[in-house]
Amino acid sequence: MYALVEYKGKQYKAEKDALIQVDKIDIEKGQTIDIDTVVLVSDGDKVSVGAPYVKGAVVKVVVEDSFKDDKIIVYKYKSKKDYHRTIGHRQQYTNIRVSDIVVA
Repeated sequence: MYALVEYKGKQYKAEKDALIQVDKIDIEKGQTIDIDTVVLVSDGDKVSVGAPYVKGAVVKVVVEDSFKDDKIIVYKYKSKKDYHRTIGHRQQYTNIRVSDIVVA
């Protein structure tokens, strides 16, 4: 069984005990979240597609640790203009683990 959920403007595939990497959440480690914006639920034979969301479907997740991703170097350059800039960026993420998928 799996579900496609929309969370913070992005879509993720959620399966039981799967670890999902989402944008940083300001919630303590160990807290649970109920995500009710479920777009699709598949239970092997039966597939439920929402318009836009499946009614009564909830994905329960547990917040795990937050971390920073590897640094990305952004380099801007314009030829013949003596312009160049180097910028580094580290995106912050949170791991969440799917504990249960409930379909009403």
